[in-house]
Amino acid sequence: MNELDVVGVRVEMPSNQPIVLLREVGGDRYLPIWIGAGEATAIAFAQQGMTPARPLTHDLFKNVLEAVGQELTEVRITGLKDGIFHAELVFASGIEVSARPSDAIALALRTGSPIYGAEELLDSAGIAIPDEQEDEVEKFREFLDQISPEDFGTNSQ
Repeated sequence: MNELDVVGVRVEMPSNQPIVLLREVGGDRYLPIWIGAGEATAIAFAQQGMTPARPLTHDLFKNVLEAVGQELTEVRITGLKDGIFHAELVFASGIEVSARPSDAIALALRTGSPIYGAEELLDSAGIAIPDEQEDEVEKFREFLDQISPEDFGTNSQ
């Protein structure tokens, strides 16, 4: 498993489909995952440090974990089967729970838990962007700084 950072979310054109972009820590591979609008908003809120007046679903889940004394130790993006990404939530108790990567990422950002990607997944679905192409990634980051969660609308898969 390789540690991943969340670069951000954006809307892919012309399909108008949100994606979350993860970057391999200490590597040059990026992993784009297509997600729903609600999850894009949840991830963007967490990255921007926004706290809604009332807890959203991922905030509620974090609060429940704290209330019952469970710690989310890591999130694993484990594979891609039939065009669908798979993830696992790993708890300090040793329990592992299957999850959608978008939900797992939104929760990891709220709990400060690390995100890992399977080597085989990064080999098959990752996109290598060498250092000389880093300018394009920087432009993407600048784009992310200019968008807000409201830009994602309310339609979800």
